[in-house]
Amino acid sequence: MNEIKRVVSIGAHSLDAEILGGPIMLMYAGQGVHCTYIHVTQGRLEDPNATEEEKSEYLQQLLEQNKHAANKLGGDTIWLGYVSSNMPSLEEFSSRLEQYFVDEKVDLVITHWRGSMHRRHINTHDAVTTAVKHLREKGNSIRLIYGENFEDLVGFIPQAYFKLEQHEVKQWFTGLEEYAVFRGEINDFPYNDYYSTIGKVRQIESNNDGFTVSYMYASLIENKLW
Repeated sequence: MNEIKRVVSIGAHSLDAEILGGPIMLMYAGQGVHCTYIHVTQGRLEDPNATEEEKSEYLQQLLEQNKHAANKLGGDTIWLGYVSSNMPSLEEFSSRLEQYFVDEKVDLVITHWRGSMHRRHINTHDAVTTAVKHLREKGNSIRLIYGENFEDLVGFIPQAYFKLEQHEVKQWFTGLEEYAVFRGEINDFPYNDYYSTIGKVRQIESNNDGFTVSYMYASLIENKLW
């Protein structure tokens, strides 16, 4: 982990980046590494029944939640400015990310696995993977891994396991709880129960003695396990 100086986690929607990259990034942040949570879109801003005032208020609430969550996890955050109904082309999206990775001297990227129920998660996976692959072909040593998200489990194979200390588990969940959706105020999906349980499942799989998270290698880019 010592050679890593700049890490980003890229999620299609608010909360995704923190779920995907949070466990590893809070470890890096503790070592002084610059960590950024990147949000591609900001959710359902196109609700036909919502007024412009309601849309604006909802956006501001999400942006505040982005900021507070990142702060709890020791990082910062940006929104790429896209909305769900107006995603860019793969070429435009991947080119923008590639330039960002170069400008920011990013060493490690964490994003969605492609086997998702959500088109925007797939779009994000494709753009990030394309950008990293282009950079690797140019000699850049940037690395890419895919985080575990309950919406992206088709074909997801845990390959790298990381045990979290109890204070790190608490810090991760404290960050996630900055989101109203994680707290159960938006829908009835049991986020807390799910991610608490999957940490125990990965612990059993890996034979660790504590809460464990898993990641998947970018096999189309890497030619060896790391």
